[in-house]
Amino acid sequence: MTESVNKVKLSQWDALLLESLRGQGWTDEQLLGITSAAELPEDNSPFEFDYKQLAAFAAEKPEEYRQAVTEGYQIKYNTIRGIRSWVQVALGKEPKLELEEGREAVEADLTADERTRVEQVLSFGWQISPADPQTDGVYRIEPVQR
Repeated sequence: MTESVNKVKLSQWDALLLESLRGQGWTDEQLLGITSAAELPEDNSPFEFDYKQLAAFAAEKPEEYRQAVTEGYQIKYNTIRGIRSWVQVALGKEPKLELEEGREAVEADLTADERTRVEQVLSFGWQISPADPQTDGVYRIEPVQR
């Protein structure tokens, strides 16, 4: 996994909030103006996102927020369910969750660009690899085994 030292680190929840708005068609410009956006959308998804939290983060740490929106970010700490949610919200995919002890993973059908994007946001301690060498495009995202 390639780790970018200069990438802003976001909480898993802030990353989901950001990607949810992107999924609703928000541009970088709109995202950057979130602190002054009086009309934040109401989320009716199972996640029940409260975008005021993202607006508060943008107001508290404007430079970090700007960098996350315009240059990308890395998630500070991922959980298995959080990765599944991120893939679902950011990429619009329905990943499979494997929770068998010692084999916990998220499996998702990803394009090369999507795989790169997932790789760039994963926190330290996670890896992404082909699920099956014979099946092109299906990847396992799992904790690094030590």
